[in-house]
Amino acid sequence: MSSGDSSSGSADFKREFPPLYQGTGDAPTDRLAFIHIIERLKTQKRTGWVNNNIPDPESISDHMYRMAMLSMISSDSTLDTSKCIAMSLVHDLAEAQVGDIAPREGIPKAEKRKREADAMHNFVHVMLHNSPAAQRIEALWREYEEGETAEAKFVKDLDRFEMASQALEYEWNHGASLQSFFNSSIPHIRHPEVKAWGKDLLAEREQLHKNTSSTAE
Repeated sequence: MSSGDSSSGSADFKREFPPLYQGTGDAPTDRLAFIHIIERLKTQKRTGWVNNNIPDPESISDHMYRMAMLSMISSDSTLDTSKCIAMSLVHDLAEAQVGDIAPREGIPKAEKRKREADAMHNFVHVMLHNSPAAQRIEALWREYEEGETAEAKFVKDLDRFEMASQALEYEWNHGASLQSFFNSSIPHIRHPEVKAWGKDLLAEREQLHKNTSSTAE
């Protein structure tokens, strides 16, 4: 999660990355290691919300799950919906190893990309022994990272829209001010349908703020 994180100022700490898994050569043992490491996606909180002091913020897997559901409700018949669902569920998979790195930590983008690529290589080749299933996961992740296909572009827009949706819900529930998350997401959406969703979301947000202001008066 990158958008909106810079509002908390410069980092005063240096992240320590856990070492990559050392394979045993035994496929069942290494597969279980993968199953256990992705549990971190359920418990690792999204950094942008943590940095903005949101109580009990969503996990990485919370974010990916709703993106998958958004893929399912799209009416765009030109997209491979199954691929979009699967891509939504793997696009942040490397964060199980490296965590949700925020810009305020001062880690260069090239270093972030390298660590995520190393994590995916470890998952695919060491834990899952380069099985056909592992190769599908890796291909989906790479397609998203490259951002060239219609599905990859669509899922990236879902990533933006989902974050903005969550920001609105946190404003609603906690009275937070999360304008930076809207600035870094909605204006960058390109897919027509998701763009329309974004427009509806901003209209809902405007109405929410009007209602809040009138209640305060």
